Amino acid sequence: MPVLKHILILGTLILGTGELTLAQTFSSQRADFKLEEVASGLSNPWSLAFLPDGSMLVTERAGRLRIIRNGELDPIPIEGTPELVASAEGGLLDLLLHPDFADNQTLFLSYAHQNSEGMTTRVVRSRFVDGHLQDTEVIFEALPRYSSSNHFAGRLVMDAQGFIYVSVGDRLERDQAQDTADDAGGVHRITQDGEPAPGNPGLGNNAINDTLFTWGHRNPQGMTVHPSSGEVWTHEHGPQGGDELNILHGGTNYGWPEISYGIADSGELITPYTHRKGMAQPLYYWNPSIAPSGMAFYTGTLFPGWRGDLFIGALKMRRLVRLRILNGVVIEAEDLLTDLGQRIRDVRMGPEGSLWILTDSKKGMVYRLAPTYE
Repeated sequence: MPVLKHILILGTLILGTGELTLAQTFSSQRADFKLEEVASGLSNPWSLAFLPDGSMLVTERAGRLRIIRNGELDPIPIEGTPELVASAEGGLLDLLLHPDFADNQTLFLSYAHQNSEGMTTRVVRSRFVDGHLQDTEVIFEALPRYSSSNHFAGRLVMDAQGFIYVSVGDRLERDQAQDTADDAGGVHRITQDGEPAPGNPGLGNNAINDTLFTWGHRNPQGMTVHPSSGEVWTHEHGPQGGDELNILHGGTNYGWPEISYGIADSGELITPYTHRKGMAQPLYYWNPSIAPSGMAFYTGTLFPGWRGDLFIGALKMRRLVRLRILNGVVIEAEDLLTDLGQRIRDVRMGPEGSLWILTDSKKGMVYRLAPTYE
């Protein structure tokens, strides 16, 4: 377990992110690091993205998109965010920049939306021009809608082909995760215009919705692309126990709720099965539940001992989890930042080679994990 070593007074954070007041220094199995406070006062921040000019965009679940410039959180939210519903787990969720953002200013946002038919997960494509969003267009909407304000999922990633993966939770209608004519409980693969991606398993098959890539998911709130293989990795919340880490393969059923390593919140058994024919096993699972959220592979050079490791935020267990994986097997697991005592919502690789995290509270924070020698 990491140990809090001491408190240091810092000067200026690199990349022009401003003056910092405190940094906690930690010792872990493979690296020492300091935790630098970059910004505070965010309301339940959900996602973080780095702009080419060194500033950062952060989504707040209440519906605001914020910008951090030179280490200062702009008090005025960015105009032009889509109409949404902020209820329970719903609100403004993930943020994905187009790989050619510097040229086309295009980004994608996921969020919860409500109308007379209920709530759902939506994705818009927009352009960030002159400090506000414009040309916003809905490119994905999970159907049917449900009354629940939970299990929206909403993570977004883009693969090397430029296809976008959208995670959608089971909306607390768990049996619908096995219904391939229902968008709930699935990961969808679409083009940047919102069309079904070529090669999707449902194309030419009326029994499977044409945007579905995988199904049998409960609430996959973490998703990232493996830096070497290009495969999409995801994790999902189990019920009481049974949080899962998976590698996505098109047309695969990941089992929820027919198989699970968890039980219902009431303590009742959801299913007697952890294995069934035709359903994928997780690469790794947690009992008890840690409530995993954002995740990222470490690909930088500032921490050579972490290179290639997977970092996962935990909400319920309030920690950052480091996994070392070899040939599809977790060979090392370490809990970091347990002394911080905060729900970690997102984890991102920074362009300068450090790790960045968001904490989930009404006074949410942006932190940077930096080398101790800076």
